[in-house]
Amino acid sequence: MVKLSDRTANALVIGAVVAGFLLIMAIGVVGVRVMQRNLTFTDLVAHTYEVQDAIADYRILNERMETARRGYLLSPEARFIQVFEETSSQLPAALKRVGDLTIDNPDQQARVAEAQRLTREQVAEAKASVADRTATVLNFADDVVVRDTRAIRAITQEMARDEAAKLAQRNKERLDSIWELVGVMIGMGVIILGVAVGSLWVIWRYTRDLTASRDALGQLNEHLEEEVRGRTAELSRANEEIQRFAYIVSHDLRSPLVNVMGFTSELEAASKPLSALMERVEAEAPQLMTPDAKLAVTSDLPESLNFIRASTQKMDRLINAILRLSREGRRVLTPQRVPLGDLFTNVSDSLKHRADELGAVIDIRPGLPTVTSDRLALEQIFSNLIENALKYLKPGRPGRIEVRAERRGERVIVEIADNGRGIDPRDHSRVFDLFRRSGVQDQPGEGIGLAHVRALGYRLGGTVTVESALDEGATFRVSLPATLSPEAAA
Repeated sequence: MVKLSDRTANALVIGAVVAGFLLIMAIGVVGVRVMQRNLTFTDLVAHTYEVQDAIADYRILNERMETARRGYLLSPEARFIQVFEETSSQLPAALKRVGDLTIDNPDQQARVAEAQRLTREQVAEAKASVADRTATVLNFADDVVVRDTRAIRAITQEMARDEAAKLAQRNKERLDSIWELVGVMIGMGVIILGVAVGSLWVIWRYTRDLTASRDALGQLNEHLEEEVRGRTAELSRANEEIQRFAYIVSHDLRSPLVNVMGFTSELEAASKPLSALMERVEAEAPQLMTPDAKLAVTSDLPESLNFIRASTQKMDRLINAILRLSREGRRVLTPQRVPLGDLFTNVSDSLKHRADELGAVIDIRPGLPTVTSDRLALEQIFSNLIENALKYLKPGRPGRIEVRAERRGERVIVEIADNGRGIDPRDHSRVFDLFRRSGVQDQPGEGIGLAHVRALGYRLGGTVTVESALDEGATFRVSLPATLSPEAAA
């Protein structure tokens, strides 16, 4: 026997429960239709009873009229003539009611028409006989009124039999629809029971799994804090080692660099008397001066010295940057309330001269929020980003740098957007790497600024990302906690 996995079993049961709900909805629709049919049959039965009552009322009125006429002919008393006049005047309306109720039945309509003809003849004869009392009062067998009364009685009996047959059929249909509705309700009840059992089973399974997950999570949480503390301590030690290593390496690199720079200065100093000697030799004994020697002294040697000097200066800047990063990593953060509006105003003022030279505008949006963080780190982050924006403006396009920020829950999102040359999407991650740069290298720099920005952002518990495309400007987005936690500041 194939054993189903828990996931497969749960999926099957859930599918069955969903199918059960759909089936319940379908049965509900069927039940509504059956109930509507039952109501229709009930209305038809009630209508049939109403028709029967109308036929009975008409027949009773007809017979009362005939009885009152006979009574008056046999004994001319006022009470007989009063009943006669009342019933004879009510007969047309009673017969019209029967006709209105059977308007959808052609057979009954034919009978009603015949009854109307007989009633008119009957009432006319009855009124005539009452008026002159010439009828043979002791022999009613051949009387026209009596004959019409018997014919009307036969018609009403036929109409009653027709309605009785319809009543029996409609009652049967109504009972059948009731039993059908009962069957639908029983079926729905069985399906609901099945769905309820399936739902309870699924709930039980999920509750069991949730309880097991909660217990497992509780066991993990028991050791999680201790493990986090251990990992944090390890990371702190590793970070200290990296910073110490960077400091030592930078210090050790500076010693040979100083020697190279010193010897370069000595070579520059020695090149001057050598150049003077070459000029004297060329003037006094030109036959001793070879073209290679002259080229070496006048061109190759100064070019090599300039290259060595530029390389040592670049190495010196890189070492200083590494030392700066190392010192920054060891600095203890000091959280304080920092209104970002004031901070950006100070940064913008410090860069105003450079922005004016480039014809750029730094637009600081109003209503910037306040954060609790390290002011110096924030100044370094945002100064670097705005300096970068000024450095890489698009030539021929008026520079515009926009600063905006908003509070989102427990974090503050700061965006610095420019309309400069932009960054190729393939280089979005690369620009944050140490000593890595993107695009045309026509601006001074060592590729440390954005790496420094991201490192400081991490120390503040935040992230730094960029959205950009070539020739479309760049938007650097800094996400920071609104309040720097004591653990991050330590």
